[in-house]
Amino acid sequence: MISLSQHPLLETLASLFEALTRAGGRPLLVGGAVRDLLLGLPPTDIDVEVYGIDGQTLATALASFGRVDAVGRSFGVLKVRLAGYEVDVTLPVRRHPVDDDDEPGTLPEYDPSLTPREALARRDFTINALALTPSGDLIDYFGGRADLEARVLRHTSAAFGDDPLRVLRAMQFAARFNMRLAPETAALCRTLLPASAGLPRDRIWREWHKWATLGACPSAGLRVLDESGWLALYPELAALQGCPQHPRFHPEGDVWVHTLCVCDAAARIAERDALDARDRAVLMFAALCHDLGKPPTTVIEEDGIPRSPGHAAAGVPLTQTFLARIGAPHWIERLVTPLVREHLVHLHTPPTPRVVRRLANRLAPAPLVQWERLVEADASGRPPMPPERPAVAFLAIAEAEGAARNRPAPLVRGRDLIAAGVAPGPRLGEMLRRAYEAQLDGVFSTVEEGVAWVLQTHKD
Repeated sequence: MISLSQHPLLETLASLFEALTRAGGRPLLVGGAVRDLLLGLPPTDIDVEVYGIDGQTLATALASFGRVDAVGRSFGVLKVRLAGYEVDVTLPVRRHPVDDDDEPGTLPEYDPSLTPREALARRDFTINALALTPSGDLIDYFGGRADLEARVLRHTSAAFGDDPLRVLRAMQFAARFNMRLAPETAALCRTLLPASAGLPRDRIWREWHKWATLGACPSAGLRVLDESGWLALYPELAALQGCPQHPRFHPEGDVWVHTLCVCDAAARIAERDALDARDRAVLMFAALCHDLGKPPTTVIEEDGIPRSPGHAAAGVPLTQTFLARIGAPHWIERLVTPLVREHLVHLHTPPTPRVVRRLANRLAPAPLVQWERLVEADASGRPPMPPERPAVAFLAIAEAEGAARNRPAPLVRGRDLIAAGVAPGPRLGEMLRRAYEAQLDGVFSTVEEGVAWVLQTHKD
């Protein structure tokens, strides 16, 4: 592993560190960037904290680096750009805001007199309470490096309780880095459960979005929800625990265990297919929600086997409720719910062009290619059974039909029928609807055939 003092990031920051030191400050690289460097990951959030100077001196020292943007409603966070990096330069904080400066509520209290130990103690987890000096020496007052190596999320101090959102931050950090909660941190999180009611929905969504788009091991994040007691906030998910499944098809255990496995499989598929954040979020929430309908539909039949008839359709309203609960935007719900509703189609219907065209139409606006990924994740989330792609034949037909990423486009349009002598009006709209249904059934395959079919079937 490259020495921290030799990392290109520190070389990029050298001129900034020098300018801040000349101004009388003591700069440190802090937080997530240090964590990522220790993990061998590309650093993203570049935060430099400067001790010993006030805000005006800080701004003057940064003036030579070009454009400097002040962030938020209170002075103290300045953004500069260095060799492709966007760097947040801040003063140490005695009281962290509930999130960033743009949130209403308590503002951060910047205090240049704070020591690094005092300021770092205010950070959420020991893995984020790390700092690097300009020479590359690691400052680790709270055992963050050891926790990082052990993959343990541990709160840094009692200040953790100042913001209950930090429990959901634990969820997404655990998912990103495959970590578990320290027992004492889990206990502290449980005491914060009553305070969760005051969290703004948009802040909740940001943490869930990170879980979905950044999590390499999303099951670890869901386990944090369980260990912290915060799974109780999501009854749609909590109901999955203890819900039995057919042991022959689901040797892995109950629906909760299956869902964790499916989410991990979905994350691997998203990585394999290089999905962007939007498509990855859709796939991950579809994986999380696909079996929400099992608890209310599961029955133990006379042979002693649990079955869940109709659970795909039953999961749609529960998916809508859950996504609203976490503040998901409407576009997520519009794409996820048809995937949940249709996730079992391949088990009951052979793949034919007609079936695939109609499936693509029902899935819209979700693309069939996303549905096939969800089916793969579902089938692959049943260890020790091997991964499967049981719907790949559907995808192959959809590709051939031009229906893998969009529903089939209508061949016959209003202008075609008007040109053929059909008057505009409600009757025209009904003709177009029936023509599209016939097209999906394969009755015709060209515009000319379609217009002829409409005129023949609507002679009256």
